[in-house]
Amino acid sequence: MTDRDDAAQLARLGYAQELLRSMGGFSSFALSFSIISVLTGVFSTYKTAIQAGGPAGLGIGWPLVCAGTLLVALAMAELASAFPTAGALYHWSALLGGAGAGWMVAATNLVGQVAIVAAIDFACAKALASTLALGAHANLPLFFAVLATHALLNLRSIRIVAWLNDLSATVHVLGVALLVGLLAVFGRAEPLSFLGRGYTMRADHAYVLGFLNALTLGMWTMTGFDASAHASEETHDPARRAPRGIVSSVAVSAIAGYALVVALTLAIGDLPKIAGDDDPALAILRGALGERAGRVAMGAAIVAMWFCGLSSVTSASRTFYAFARDDGLPFSRVLRRVSARFKTPPPAIAVAVLLPCALVVVTSRISDGVFDAVTSLATTALYVSYATPIALGVRARLRKKWTHRGPWNLGRAGVAVACVAVAYSAFVLVCFAIPPNQAYGEMIAGVELAVVALYFAWARRRFRGPKIDLASL
Repeated sequence: MTDRDDAAQLARLGYAQELLRSMGGFSSFALSFSIISVLTGVFSTYKTAIQAGGPAGLGIGWPLVCAGTLLVALAMAELASAFPTAGALYHWSALLGGAGAGWMVAATNLVGQVAIVAAIDFACAKALASTLALGAHANLPLFFAVLATHALLNLRSIRIVAWLNDLSATVHVLGVALLVGLLAVFGRAEPLSFLGRGYTMRADHAYVLGFLNALTLGMWTMTGFDASAHASEETHDPARRAPRGIVSSVAVSAIAGYALVVALTLAIGDLPKIAGDDDPALAILRGALGERAGRVAMGAAIVAMWFCGLSSVTSASRTFYAFARDDGLPFSRVLRRVSARFKTPPPAIAVAVLLPCALVVVTSRISDGVFDAVTSLATTALYVSYATPIALGVRARLRKKWTHRGPWNLGRAGVAVACVAVAYSAFVLVCFAIPPNQAYGEMIAGVELAVVALYFAWARRRFRGPKIDLASL
């Protein structure tokens, strides 16, 4: 398809081409792949998984999570092909379920996107401060600096961001391959059967619950793959390339992540000692490769976190822009503005940076537990916003209201895949509410109640949704 065809397709969905359409298929994949960021996810949450579920929570848990995530990605890809717009989840929900459903999904998704930017960039700042031995007082200044670089690059050009994401994908693959290779040669201390060993540090010794706690490593990591859909209006032939970006980013991340998880876990050696360490993943690397190599590996993880944060700001800002375009937010007239020079949405990018900044400043000063609970919304809020349009799509199909499919579709298997994807999304929410993480479940429940209340109190009379409806497509 030509750019003119893409613009015409967007016009049929009710919108004019305002953003710069410059991303190819690999860049669409790289955007989602960078946000998933297996280096970031595994290094950030390995401690939680190994303490709660031991080697089995990782060796068996990771493939289970990836299988469920792939079903969600497949169902999401069908929607992305049929309705290739920015702010994808919002637009799909509004078309398939009405303006109210669209508004609430958009609000929930934005909560998740703000949380993921805050979680990733603050983790990057903390890791950098630790590596440079600057002390905890440097965390916030470094966080502000990291956010500033992400804002400036996103403001300047989507071409630069796309190029950096392409580089990020290469760095991630090569970094994982290098670490896995080094650990395979120098670090392997356990047989493959070790991956099935049950172990938990839970106070109640309830291994089943510990295993479910351990699944949160994969669930926290395997998010953000909707970014390919959010950048549809900046992608050539998005009805084909955005779905491929979604599915391929999950598939490649599943393989690369499992290789890294297995290599780390087989290099453990003394399980109780490693599980009790403040940073088990780094302790494994230092034990297997030496102090210097361990720090180099940690440096690679920091670079991965930086790339992940950059992509997360891109995804969040496009959601703010798309929602404001339909007057779904306060000050929508400002937030939907696009730079005539750079073809990027500066006000939306500013909000996508300032809100995570405020979130970190407020919660990190209270306690680490409060910050962790808030940033759990990076998974739980996102999965609520993933499952809702998928479920609405099933209903619309069964009622024969959604008959137009995009060029990328699952055919007759679409409804069955979507139903299992919704069930898996519910399972994710359950896992994030199991003690000692019950605060995570309470947090998402509170957010959803607030979203519903805000819709009926403020948005219901003001918000009309997209300019077209499903029947007109």
